[in-house]
Amino acid sequence: MNFPLYIAKRYLKSKSSQNAVNIINFIMFLVIVIGSAALFIVLSAFAGLKTFSLSFSNTFDPDLKAFPTTGKVFSLSEMEQNKLKDIPGLANYAKELEERAYLTYKDKSTIAYIKGVDENYRTVTGVDSTLYWGDWGNSEFEGVIGIGIYNLLGVPTNNRQPLEVLVPKPGKGSLSQQGFNSKPYDDLPITVSGVYAIEENLDKKYVFTQLPLVQNLLRKDSTEVSGINFKLEEKADVEVVRKAVKMVLGDKVIVLSRREQNNSLYRMLNTENLATYLIFTLVLIIALFNVVGAIIMMILDKQQNSKTLFSLGTTIKELRRIYFIQGLLVTSFGGLIGVLIGSLLIISQLLFGWLKITPSLAYPVEYSVMNLFIVMGTIVVLGFISAKIASSRISKKLISI
Repeated sequence: MNFPLYIAKRYLKSKSSQNAVNIINFIMFLVIVIGSAALFIVLSAFAGLKTFSLSFSNTFDPDLKAFPTTGKVFSLSEMEQNKLKDIPGLANYAKELEERAYLTYKDKSTIAYIKGVDENYRTVTGVDSTLYWGDWGNSEFEGVIGIGIYNLLGVPTNNRQPLEVLVPKPGKGSLSQQGFNSKPYDDLPITVSGVYAIEENLDKKYVFTQLPLVQNLLRKDSTEVSGINFKLEEKADVEVVRKAVKMVLGDKVIVLSRREQNNSLYRMLNTENLATYLIFTLVLIIALFNVVGAIIMMILDKQQNSKTLFSLGTTIKELRRIYFIQGLLVTSFGGLIGVLIGSLLIISQLLFGWLKITPSLAYPVEYSVMNLFIVMGTIVVLGFISAKIASSRISKKLISI
């Protein structure tokens, strides 16, 4: 039998004859439980917020997207389109053309982007699920606007008076050279058929309409696009498909994954998650100083027992190991209970949504086994250090007092 482990478990179960020591031990255990539960809950909440935040981009952004390497547009020939259809793992693709535009309705106006998309766009992205009311329109000169634009301009759906989309005319030369009565812009009347809602920034950004309309507005031919959206098959390898797309389209495009399209968002969320973990770990480090104090109190309380064990032949190294194991058991057991309590709270939130952001939206959380291991690993490492520091106080001088 492992003698230090046996004695450490006996000390763990036994109560001290001094009530103050029992209170200190209870507080130490409670701090570990609360600290580990709080860390697990916070990590689960941030994981839920990260998934919730990315769900907006996952709905709007495709699995892969091709952008022009230089300039705003690139040409996509019919031969290249046929080759794209033959790429293994590629389910579908959709062309788009977008440009910054001036929107005006009656006496109200705003700046946004006009985005022309082809008939495949809604199947390649999850944009269909973002429609707040109305429909995507099947007739010419119909479009869908974000609810932010709708609130700014007050454009009713299917109204006879259309939304005017204005873009500067391409080319060089002054207004006098173009003619005194010549307008410096091209315009496109859009009848609003529907309104989408994703999140605040995107809701104020886009007006969707048919690709040929925007190509005509921007004076581009039918082969010119500003991007191609790709939807992959369920088990397709992103990197393999990306390389195949690059082989077809060449150096005129760069192909980005969904994560790369939202690199700043991913970086921000990961930084926030790391910062939160480090802050709560610092709190745990401060809290686990209680472990050092409690073990030292236990050493002093069991001083006579240590003398007896030393007289019976127990070495100083074994005595230190006894109190080291005791401290490690207390922190590990407390961390385990804390994680279990945190798990129950997170699971109850997932099932019942008792904490609400709005009356209809529960606070997003995510139960992750990785977070469980992170919390337990943190508690065990900090407990190991605390127990090592406290148990090192055992010496011959202390026992001989």
